[in-house]
Amino acid sequence: MYNVRDISLWKEGEKKIEWAKRHMPVLNLIREKFKEEKPFKGITIGMALHLEAKTAVLAETLMEGGAEIAITGCNPLSTQDDVAAACAKKGMHVYAWRGETREEYYENLNKVLDHEPDIIIDDGCDLIFLVHTKRTELLEKIKGACEETTTGIIRLKAMEKERALKFPVMDVNDAYTKHLFDNRYGTGQSALDGIIRTTNLLIAGKTVVVAGYGWCGRGIAMRAKGLGADVIVTEVDPIRALEARMDGFRVMKMIEAAKYGDIFITATGCKDVIREEHFLKMKDGAILCNAGHFDNEVSKKDLEKLAKSIREVRKNILEYDLGDKRLYLLGEGRLVNLACADGHPIEVMDMSFSNQALAARYLLENYKKLEPKVYRIPYEQDLFIAKLKLKSLGIEIDELTEEQKKYLNDWREGT
Repeated sequence: MYNVRDISLWKEGEKKIEWAKRHMPVLNLIREKFKEEKPFKGITIGMALHLEAKTAVLAETLMEGGAEIAITGCNPLSTQDDVAAACAKKGMHVYAWRGETREEYYENLNKVLDHEPDIIIDDGCDLIFLVHTKRTELLEKIKGACEETTTGIIRLKAMEKERALKFPVMDVNDAYTKHLFDNRYGTGQSALDGIIRTTNLLIAGKTVVVAGYGWCGRGIAMRAKGLGADVIVTEVDPIRALEARMDGFRVMKMIEAAKYGDIFITATGCKDVIREEHFLKMKDGAILCNAGHFDNEVSKKDLEKLAKSIREVRKNILEYDLGDKRLYLLGEGRLVNLACADGHPIEVMDMSFSNQALAARYLLENYKKLEPKVYRIPYEQDLFIAKLKLKSLGIEIDELTEEQKKYLNDWREGT
C-alpha cells in the first residue's frame, strides 16, 4: 500500500539508496545484526523523516530486523520522489511526495498512523503530536518513540513538563554521536551546499548572518567562515553569544546585522527570527534562508505584506520586490539543505541513523519499565557507535592501562 508521485522512478531512487548504503558502514553492521536477530519481528514502525536516500537505508535496516514500515516525509519539500518510489517497491507503506500541500502533508501523517504503529520514529514531533491530539485511540498501542531533531525535542520537553506526554521518547538528537556531528558538521556543510547549488553565487567576500549559535549555528558559521565569508552571529542566549565572539565572529542584534548581511541563515528552532523590522533595514539583493525545522523562522507573512510583487526568478528562489529593494527567499523558507539540496552528508547520517536503529531496539526492550518522559540515549550506545565509526575509518586509539584506571578511580592517589 503506497501513494507516491510516480512509481516508475524507483530505479533512479534505488541507485541513490545503493550509493548511500555504500558509505554507511556503521548502519550496515547493525543491519547484519538485526537481520540475524530479528528484534522487530511482528512490530510496525511508523516513520516521519526526510524521505531521501539515507532515510531509506535506515528503513531497510529496520525491515531486515523484521519490522513492517509505514513512512512519510516530515517536510513538504524534502521528499525525493524517486527514493519514495524505491521504498514502495521494497514493500514499505509509503505516503509522500515533494511539494505536498499542508492538507496533503497531514493526510499522509494520518495514513502512517492508520497502520497502528508500535513504535514511532519522528523528526520534528509532528507524528507524535498528532497521536497526542487527534489520534489518541492509538496511545495504548504505541510503546514509545524516537525523536531526531532539536525542534522536536523542544516540543517534547514542553509536553513532558506539562505532563501531557503519554509514552516514553528516546532523545536521539542529544546523543553525542548525533548532535556533535550531524547538527554541526552535517548542517554546516549541507546548508551552504543548498545555498550554493540554488544561487550559484560566491560565498567568499560576502557577509553571512547566522541566527542562532547552537550546534547547527556553530557548524554553519564555521563553514561560512571557511569559504571566506565575514560572519555575524545573532543570539538571545548570553553564553552562546559570548562563545560566538570568542570563536572569532561578530555578534550583534538582528536589527543591526540586517544592515550588513548579504546572506541570512536562521537555525534557532524559534519563530519570526527575521521579520518586518529586519526586512526594512536590509540591502537590495539580500538572500534569506532557513536551516531550522519549520518554515516560520523567516516570516513569510511579513514578506508578503511588504512585497509589491512576488515571482520565482530561478528554481527554489522567490523574489520579493519591496519597491526600494528586492529580497530573495530560498526553498520557500523551508530547510535549505533539503529543499534545495540532498541533506546532510551520508557519513554523518550513518551515525545519526545508527542511533535511531539502536534507540528503537532499546525502546522495544525497555518500554515496560520506562515512564512517559524524554530519555537520553545510553552513553554506552554512543561509545559503541563511535568505536565502530573509528574502525570504519581505520583509526585506532589508546586504551587506559589498569594502573591508569586505578589512578583515575582512587581519590586517595595524589601526584
